[in-house]
Amino acid sequence: MEKIAFIGGGNMALTIIGGLVARGWEPRRITVVDPNARQRDGLAREHGVHTTDDAADAVAADIIVLAVKPQAIAAVAKQIDDDLSGKLIISIAAGVTIESLADLFGPVAIARTMPNTPALLGLGATGLFVNEYVSEAQRVMARAIIEAFGICVTVDREELLDAITAVSGSGPAYYFLMIEEMIRAGTALGLSPEDAKALTLQTALGAATMASQGDAPEDLRGRVTSPNGTTHAAIEALQENGFGAVIAKAMTACRNRAVELGLD
Repeated sequence: MEKIAFIGGGNMALTIIGGLVARGWEPRRITVVDPNARQRDGLAREHGVHTTDDAADAVAADIIVLAVKPQAIAAVAKQIDDDLSGKLIISIAAGVTIESLADLFGPVAIARTMPNTPALLGLGATGLFVNEYVSEAQRVMARAIIEAFGICVTVDREELLDAITAVSGSGPAYYFLMIEEMIRAGTALGLSPEDAKALTLQTALGAATMASQGDAPEDLRGRVTSPNGTTHAAIEALQENGFGAVIAKAMTACRNRAVELGLD
């Protein structure tokens, strides 16, 4: 089994490590580099992994996961000045392109990912793009690591990661906003805030679960939308007020901003 090193021991690293260990990855083959002694001690106690404050120790691993903030990657590259040939670098840093990573680490195997916050619950939806130096075995390994905390969608063009940002990277916030507004509207219609929240959350969970079973969303919607019924009135009001166009506009704005950040 390959050795893997995480540079950065924050929430996302903790999530991935937990998923890997649960899937049988041996803790002794996992190293976490983090400057915070308390963070290192917690990881060592919880998962039995090796911890260190020296990024140079990561070079001994077959896979190096960059789990630090984008602005810290250049400093990390200076600490890892060994030959990285044959190793796989996986970056979860938002907005840092493959080209930028290659400038820092050289012409090596690099996988760029775009996880989202539900990964913290093992329910992530993550995009993956790999460069031409990634072997088939490394690509399979990158997917396996990502699937330890959710689903993985591989794209063949790096710019599609910006579209993934618009769909799943920022997507949880769209649903949170919808939940907020439904609770607010339910309260305005006379429900207590507590009841409005409970009903809204359970409805969102139920709808997502039903949609994940395989039936097309439009078919599911059709089954609960009787002609001239209550649901029909609600759906008609949403559509008449440009619900679909608003969603499309929001996601396009998100994608465009992701492109801008990637060029900064």
